[in-house]
Amino acid sequence: MIRRQFITLIGGAAAWPLAAGAQQAAMPVIGYLSSRSPDDTTHLLAGFRQGLADGGFIEHQNVTIEYRWALGQYDHLPVLATGLTRLPVVVVVSTGGEPAALAAKAATSTIPIVFGTGTDPVKAGLVASYNRPGGNATGINFQTADMEAKRLGLLHELMPQAKNIVFLYNPKFAAAEGQLHDVREAARTLGLRINALHASTDDEINAAFRTMVQQQTAALILAADPFFDTRRSQLVVLAAYNILPAIYQFREYATAGGLMSYGIDAVDAYRQIGIYAARILKGARPADLPVMQPTKYELVINLKTAKTLGLDVPDKLLARADEVIE
Repeated sequence: MIRRQFITLIGGAAAWPLAAGAQQAAMPVIGYLSSRSPDDTTHLLAGFRQGLADGGFIEHQNVTIEYRWALGQYDHLPVLATGLTRLPVVVVVSTGGEPAALAAKAATSTIPIVFGTGTDPVKAGLVASYNRPGGNATGINFQTADMEAKRLGLLHELMPQAKNIVFLYNPKFAAAEGQLHDVREAARTLGLRINALHASTDDEINAAFRTMVQQQTAALILAADPFFDTRRSQLVVLAAYNILPAIYQFREYATAGGLMSYGIDAVDAYRQIGIYAARILKGARPADLPVMQPTKYELVINLKTAKTLGLDVPDKLLARADEVIE
């Protein structure tokens, strides 16, 4: 009897590693695909993880996340997306705009996708409609690429005498043509002249700023683009060095020393992505989760930078700011 119990005990002990391995394998895996880089999205990842936690999932405890970063190079996304779909992922989360979402959608028609995109996901072919996405994808439209005209209006309000304004955009970004169209239409309405410059590499960014100096550019609108987000420090430093007032899409630019920003609360938007990912982990279908849209936009003004540039910010504009950095 004792010997039989001993053999049973040994057999159970031998099975422990297998049982542990089975538990680890059972932990759900999220595939995280981003057009951006881990360095410039630390705060956004915190929002995403908070959304997961709100839904009952904590990384390394009861969910695993496999990260893939394109570092602003959109042509890397298809390979990264395909690689993720070959893993046992339960859901693919795509962030960093339309390029990552389209790459994820092209890589799989069966694995659920939660996207964050700055353009209309219906026009992009990601979903059938906002209320009834259909298919395997849903998420949130940040509407960042649709706010270029609004940013031009704010810049004009701050600098009404500025006529020679540059719009810097990335021609490799899917929404670039629409962004350029919107800015030119808004400029025509305001009686302004827009000079469009493009950049899709570090060298081209540097060259664009040299052109701005040569043309005595009065102010800059930086297009909403994940590629530029990965070069945030470079862009803010160049604008400061060349004494060039600029408006950007996210508050991170203003807190880094940029003059102004206008856009959504990106951290909260990423939290919403995390919440949707958690719901799918619990069994929800993307087709049943309506595409979300932001309800709050933030105007951030760096008053310290304005003073350095010799600009007086109108009291009405300051009163409308959600945050003033002094």
